[in-house]
Amino acid sequence: MLKYQRIAEDMEQYIVDNELRQGDKLPVLEDLRKKYEVSKSTITKALELLEMKGIIYQVRGSGIFVRRHRRKGYINLDENQGFRSGLDDFQLTSEVLGLEVVTPSEEVMANLSISAEEPVYQVKRLRFIHEQPLCIEESYYKKSVVPFLNEQIVSESIFTYLREGLKLKIGFSDNFFHIRKLDEDEAELLSLDAGDPALYYESVYHLPNGEPFDYSKLVYNYQEAQFYLQINSF
Repeated sequence: MLKYQRIAEDMEQYIVDNELRQGDKLPVLEDLRKKYEVSKSTITKALELLEMKGIIYQVRGSGIFVRRHRRKGYINLDENQGFRSGLDDFQLTSEVLGLEVVTPSEEVMANLSISAEEPVYQVKRLRFIHEQPLCIEESYYKKSVVPFLNEQIVSESIFTYLREGLKLKIGFSDNFFHIRKLDEDEAELLSLDAGDPALYYESVYHLPNGEPFDYSKLVYNYQEAQFYLQINSF
């Protein structure tokens, strides 16, 4: 983790620990620079990261203010740090439904920009929140980028493994949503009825150089899932 990222993480924890709310003012840039004993550019990067995450906002000539008014239990639709991000206070578990190396389908090839000769890991999981089924997840990882997965890794946080185990940096993601009805197999897994509504969510995650490496499809239980999306500028 880079210095500015550690500072941003520390500032975010400070906001949480002190129960700061929307509009509360934070120390000015120069005070932050002295506190962390770093350059102005390092503090600026940390503030830009927090602003991008929707945690603070800056007003020229007035200062730095707390922005986030997080609703407990809501999933951030604009979060690139994995499924668990923002749900730290909740009991999240996974049931692994499948893990194998497969030949990519046309759909997977198109989303990961690969040929049929490049193998991928296929991971299927049922995700729970407080023991209630939250979503069905089906993910495909380029084996050239993610060379090894096992059941222990995929039963926990794959993104933590990618960041800490493989030292991968996640660049950005493209996300697509639509509403449809559950089929019988999906309904059984989510403890719902066939024909019930569901949010269908597709994501393609990229490395910082733009290479796609993870194509994921999730079907959310409408009774358990809540989402939010913050807009940073117009």
